[in-house]
Amino acid sequence: MIKQLLCAALMTISIGTFAQQKPQHNNIKFVEYDLPNGLHVILHQDNSVPIVATTVLYHVGSKDEKADRTGFAHFFEHLLFEGSANIGRGEFDKYLDEAGGTNNANTWYDRTFYYEIVPSNQLALTLWLESERMLHAKVENKGIETQRQVVKEERRLRVDNQPYGRLLEETMKLAYMTHPYKSSVIGSMEHLDAAQEEDYKTFYKTFYVPNNATLSIAGDIQIEEAKKMIEKYFAGIPKGNPVPRNNQKEPEQKAEVRGTTHDNIQLPAVVHAFKVPAINKADFYAVNMMFKVLSDGKSSRLNKNVKDLQQKALNISSFPLNLEDDPSVAIAYGIANQGVTPEDLEAAMQAEYDKLSSELITEEEFQKLRNQVENDFVSANNNIANIAENLANYHAYYGKANLVNTEIDEYMKVTREDILRVAKKYLAKTNRTALFYLPKAK
Repeated sequence: MIKQLLCAALMTISIGTFAQQKPQHNNIKFVEYDLPNGLHVILHQDNSVPIVATTVLYHVGSKDEKADRTGFAHFFEHLLFEGSANIGRGEFDKYLDEAGGTNNANTWYDRTFYYEIVPSNQLALTLWLESERMLHAKVENKGIETQRQVVKEERRLRVDNQPYGRLLEETMKLAYMTHPYKSSVIGSMEHLDAAQEEDYKTFYKTFYVPNNATLSIAGDIQIEEAKKMIEKYFAGIPKGNPVPRNNQKEPEQKAEVRGTTHDNIQLPAVVHAFKVPAINKADFYAVNMMFKVLSDGKSSRLNKNVKDLQQKALNISSFPLNLEDDPSVAIAYGIANQGVTPEDLEAAMQAEYDKLSSELITEEEFQKLRNQVENDFVSANNNIANIAENLANYHAYYGKANLVNTEIDEYMKVTREDILRVAKKYLAKTNRTALFYLPKAK
């Protein structure tokens, strides 16, 4: 439950006789190019089913916000459904409903992502809608005031009034000293209330420009025909100014950081946030595999030993957030069983970190881990919507869309010795933030 509340899906990955052969998965073919205005386009043709997924990734997330205007990226996820110069309020969804399609959007620390899934004969409709969002969005007080109330209600439902809803927010605030990752993605209501119409217009003009976007389309298309449609709807959008990036550096952590917070919950939770490499750093793959050993599946170490055998935790998990800037963070958390103190739960979790940091995982465990990793990698591309999104992610974060086919090889290079090495380095107490998330006193 908590894991779904805290973050989006993770990138992940195996083996048969791995020394002799590579994992088998279908190669995803695609075409990519840039329009003169800087819009990066990726096209994947799959005519097996008559549907198409149109996605636009804007390389702007909560980390790009000003310190006194947090929540803007998430707010724009809502605001840009308000319509445009040529689309009335409430009509964005209406067009798609009438076309038999669906759409949504999401925001994270590093990006904002929009998508539509429609019958393939409605591709032009999705391109028109997204081009309107990019060029003519209504960024004005009426829509701003409407969405302020929507976002406030979302925060109340998903964060403030949700058990453990502030867990990630409080952890990140404690884990980072200066980097904007310390701010909540959903943002501060005080900041959104204080912002004026001009603040919103400036944010839109700065980040919602073609040279900060990736248009990724997958499904029942003809490549040359799709290119002509894209030219029609997007080529005339002016290129924006160079997109500013937040270059705030996080100081190196040299000692454990500890904190306590209280909330309207029944059972205490223990949260550990470990500073880990960003997604483009050398140790990223070994660290991701290490955390799968800790808590991916019922037989993983935290689940088997702390939750099932010792019965110290009602719920326990760990997962990296896979962030773009260095350092990223990986979260391990446990919700204590009735009568178990947070100190006892933390000691049980620590014992698993210590074991993973001092002994090689077994060959059997390593084989299972590689199988999990390969299965996750293949499953991540099991439909056209996922393929379109993954192509966009790999381009935006790495500048290498073909990682959709080859990233598995990076995971397969990881050895048992690598996992032991990164466990010693990144599971150290000096590298973590520890939060006791406790019930309010009655």
